[in-house]
Amino acid sequence: MKKLLSFGALAGFLAISMAFMIPPAQPAQEVVELKWYTWEEAMELNKTNPKKIMVDVFTDWCGWCKKMDKATFASPEVAEYLAQNFYPVKLNAEQRGEIQFSGQRFAYVETDNGRGIHTLAYALLDGKMSYPTVVYLNEKYERIMISPGYKEPDGMMLELKFAKEERYLKQSFEAYRSEN
Repeated sequence: MKKLLSFGALAGFLAISMAFMIPPAQPAQEVVELKWYTWEEAMELNKTNPKKIMVDVFTDWCGWCKKMDKATFASPEVAEYLAQNFYPVKLNAEQRGEIQFSGQRFAYVETDNGRGIHTLAYALLDGKMSYPTVVYLNEKYERIMISPGYKEPDGMMLELKFAKEERYLKQSFEAYRSEN
């Protein structure tokens, strides 16, 4: 009986000790649902309430685009900053619908590789089609910056602040990034 009691006491002691060794569960990061606009919606809103425009140029098959949606654009800090300071636009570089903008018609065009591209995406990216790519425009639809590639939330915040604070009027993004 004494051995059984000692074993039970030891097991209890180990269980209590282990409880203090296991780190507490981390709270799940709050996922913020960002309101994305179509190109047309952002252009209409910009007429009455001018803001800068951040265009996320993506494709349905792009894995890094999906990762950026889940990790970067779902970050509470990024989503809140975007919502307050920009019109965030999703532009599928392979979408088939037409877009009328600035007196021009932009549409889907088939390419030699069996795919196609939307000519607005082509124009925004100067023909350098890589995904994801973020394009920043000022309130007059003038391009501030083209930023290709996946970005973590910190990198995205740096770009957003560079555009919002109009640092591009004084320095290059590379110089701004090296200061921050």
